[in-house]
Amino acid sequence: MHAITIPEPGGPEALVWTEVPDPQPGEGEVLVEVAASAVNRADIMQRQGFYDPPPGASPYPGLECSGRVAALGSGVSGWAVGDEVCALLAGGGYAEKVVVPAGQLLPVPQGVGLTSAAALPEVVCTVWSNVFMVAHLRPGETLLVHGGSSGIGTMAIQLAKAVGAKVAVTAGSKEKLERCAELGADVLINYREQDFVAEVKEATGGAGADVILDNMGAKYLDRNVQALAVNGRLAIIGMQGGRKGELNIGTLLAKRAAVSATSLRARPLEEKAAIVAAVREHVWPLFTGGHVRPVVDREMPMSEAAEGHRVVEESGHIGKVLLVAP
Repeated sequence: MHAITIPEPGGPEALVWTEVPDPQPGEGEVLVEVAASAVNRADIMQRQGFYDPPPGASPYPGLECSGRVAALGSGVSGWAVGDEVCALLAGGGYAEKVVVPAGQLLPVPQGVGLTSAAALPEVVCTVWSNVFMVAHLRPGETLLVHGGSSGIGTMAIQLAKAVGAKVAVTAGSKEKLERCAELGADVLINYREQDFVAEVKEATGGAGADVILDNMGAKYLDRNVQALAVNGRLAIIGMQGGRKGELNIGTLLAKRAAVSATSLRARPLEEKAAIVAAVREHVWPLFTGGHVRPVVDREMPMSEAAEGHRVVEESGHIGKVLLVAP
């Protein structure tokens, strides 16, 4: 088969489409013939040499894919060769075939095309596990999403609205904010021109956000705490704004607030399987009713993954950039 490899860390040109050995499914694993994968920030960090795959994972980038079941390892039940699926991966999605633990496999949701389904596993699992399983967003509460037009952001808006929450988003352009509004966002904040703390406070009558989903890390830490409501929950999922920030414990105590930080890729298999099962139970039915849909900015051949990385690095997209296998 062919896969995108990274012979040496570097810029997008470091991604090389080349022939590699076919993977073989082991016990409890499924071999998927890949239809498409998606570009995630973690893939870019791996290409740059800053985010190695977990031990035992595929060395190729790609944290999600869609495709068809090609073979079953021993001990796998509930799946059959030919099933159309999408999968949460620890790596290996940028390839023509990938091996997946059976617990990280999902059926393609009703009403979603096979290629478009590649835009779902990583973002849905990330949003559901952080916003709902950890931060426990409830109907009537306010969620602030940083990077509302990203893959994570576009899914967070839809899921929060589906459960009856109010959604505030930050984004860097009028076009991106308009797309967020189309998905249901109630409060639109241009972070280049507006102070998100002030805007969230104004939109909530001074209360603040009950839950904040943050991809920036250090740069936004202090202001995020300021923007939290009493009993608010800050869920950090990225470090685009740096790794080390100063936290005002006094403000946190006064608000009886909580800060959590999670990653998905390196979690134990059983934790990932539990998240995937929860997503299948709670989120997949929303696709059937049309309440939630994948947001895909563009598709391109997997062999041109370098261009996909350039688009995402420049933030020149809304939703997900997909890489389509031959």
